[in-house]
Amino acid sequence: MKDYYKILGVQKIATDDEIKKAYRKLAHQYHPDKPGGNEQKFKEISEAYQVLSDKNKRTNYDRFGTAEPNAGFGGGAGGFEGFSGMPNWENFGFSADGGNFGDIGDIFETFFEGLGVKSRRRTYERGADLETTEEVTLEEAFRGATKRIKIKTLVRCESCRGQGGDPVAGFKSCSTCGGRGEVKEQKKTFFGSFAQVKLCASCQGSGQIPNKMCAVCSGAGRIMGERNVQVEIVPGIETDQLIKIKDAGEAGDRGSAAGDLYVRIKIKRHHLFERHLDDLMIKKELNIFDLFLGRKIEIPTIAGGKVSVEIPAHFNLKENFRIPGEGMPKFGSFGRGDLQVNFVIKAPKKISGKAKKTLEDIEKEL
Repeated sequence: MKDYYKILGVQKIATDDEIKKAYRKLAHQYHPDKPGGNEQKFKEISEAYQVLSDKNKRTNYDRFGTAEPNAGFGGGAGGFEGFSGMPNWENFGFSADGGNFGDIGDIFETFFEGLGVKSRRRTYERGADLETTEEVTLEEAFRGATKRIKIKTLVRCESCRGQGGDPVAGFKSCSTCGGRGEVKEQKKTFFGSFAQVKLCASCQGSGQIPNKMCAVCSGAGRIMGERNVQVEIVPGIETDQLIKIKDAGEAGDRGSAAGDLYVRIKIKRHHLFERHLDDLMIKKELNIFDLFLGRKIEIPTIAGGKVSVEIPAHFNLKENFRIPGEGMPKFGSFGRGDLQVNFVIKAPKKISGKAKKTLEDIEKEL
């Protein structure tokens, strides 16, 4: 059994980053195109990295000594020959009390893969989706805005155009798999011995190997960089709403599709207005004499102007005064919400006896 940890020179408890660093260092050292390179050693390093960098394969390898699923079923070599009585499940990686019996469906998946029913050729992985948060003012949410944001993520390596190898030097067909990206190997399962098609470890399933590995990205086709993304804020957008920007996420592996970027909008607290869905709320101090004399009262609006209103007779000041159409735009439709005014009575200064008598006379008329 190959010791993949020993091949990469790392301990069994090594982190993903430690495994990646060890692989890149050894890949540079033993690449066949480099002076002193060793093709066989390079293949072993690539195979080890392919297993230890994949969470599921690494788990299988640690448990069974191989990266293949259900490897614990390494039973007899000839169909059902020699099968008698119940199998020893502990030999297959399961506890005797059934506490770690696993998923029996995996057994049949391995069985049918072995028959060639399910043959896979690698397509490089699409880049991961990303999410970021962008703060906007209430005025920007009202009018709409264009924002530019910067995202640190994996981007396409421009040196090799995302292909992992020097484009001038070109690529050659993988000698291990003959350019197919797959290799066939015999596999022993609980049901017997079968031929199985698996990913070629030398070319990682692409069928090609660069004549010259890209010195910038070490063959990954992507490097850590920064994206400059334009985000369109639509009028009426609400807080926590997500904006999807296609292909603005993490770059894909070896030139495959990039992920998407999701921008979560957060609207900053406003010093005057409070938002309730499409409506805006505002508090306004009310002079009692303006109320008695029926004067018009100016109310600021989110658009930057003012609107004059007159409080109608018998209006209950405990309720909000509603000004139609002066709220936020309705997202995805026409029209606007309302502006609701919460009037707060401003107590007058201490008044003289004469003024108090006048007010008492007024009160009798109400």
